[in-house]
Amino acid sequence: MIRARRLATVAATAAAVALTSTACGTTDVGAAGAGSTAAPASQSCADDTTATATGPVSLTDGVGRKVELAGPATRVAVLEWQQVEDALTLCVTPVAVADAAGYSTYVTAEKLPAGVADVGTRGEPDLDTLYAQNPDLIVVEAFGADDEIIAKLESRGVPVLATLGANAADPIGNMKNVFTTIARATGRTERADQVLTRFDEHLARAKENVSAVALPTKDFLFFDGWIEGGNVAVRPYGKGALFTALGEQLGMTAAWTNEIDARYGSGGVDPAYGLAQTDIEGLTAVGDANLFYSNDDTAESYVPELRKSPIWTSLPAVVQGRAHAFPSGVWGAGGPLSNQQAIDAYVAAMTKG
Repeated sequence: MIRARRLATVAATAAAVALTSTACGTTDVGAAGAGSTAAPASQSCADDTTATATGPVSLTDGVGRKVELAGPATRVAVLEWQQVEDALTLCVTPVAVADAAGYSTYVTAEKLPAGVADVGTRGEPDLDTLYAQNPDLIVVEAFGADDEIIAKLESRGVPVLATLGANAADPIGNMKNVFTTIARATGRTERADQVLTRFDEHLARAKENVSAVALPTKDFLFFDGWIEGGNVAVRPYGKGALFTALGEQLGMTAAWTNEIDARYGSGGVDPAYGLAQTDIEGLTAVGDANLFYSNDDTAESYVPELRKSPIWTSLPAVVQGRAHAFPSGVWGAGGPLSNQQAIDAYVAAMTKG
């Protein structure tokens, strides 16, 4: 139903962070305060001292394929945004990416350096432009070894690393697995271990920061949306969605259930991403739940129309000041740093006032 390479401009977004073209940043609730996007220098690629492995690489990718490389990949082409972010966090600048403009609009955890080739859309890249960059590895997102994008890309003899698009059974674990798989292929496992240790520490500090917060209700819903046919389409993040899992880690309870979706949704909750689709009226189904939502800065944003709706303005969370827009800039299917931005946005909202 819903697949990440087709989500593009309707991503969840959160606090923007400006990085230099070679920087790999993170956020630190403990050091910089809840909701801060300050990046400790120790996380910057300019200051990175982790080693890059050498020698042959043999690994099983996210869809069970064996990938063999003569050595760690250095000229990596990346066709999905989380994986672009991940490569940059690992201090590996891709030679080519898909939809560079979209990435730069909706993903702020890692800034894409100038000069990286744009190979077109994520689902249908321009193969001539892609292979003109002489990649030694192409990273894609897939849901099975028989995904047609894999066969298309392998036809020219360049190794393809397929990462699993999503896993609703363990969305945070899958995010980490994607990151570490790319790290193994590029010899950057020491860097990956460092980043994920900091992610875990970041989440632990966030939990501590909100542990004493007495919310009127623990129920919550994160959603994003877009304009479709002149109307606001709302995408609730249900059980198994990555941002839902983060909220649950912070002590809240997912409000959008399969039972609610059967009545108010359209097509059911996606079994991999945990995402659904409804309209503004569908938000009434979660009762007095706390609301969190994306708020991008583009001309196509759904938020102005959402806020005009009398249904929206009458929702309990809106009336009581418990509807919180995430600052723009984080990809809702992002890597460790995007997720740290989301954690900070949750913490800032939960501790507000």
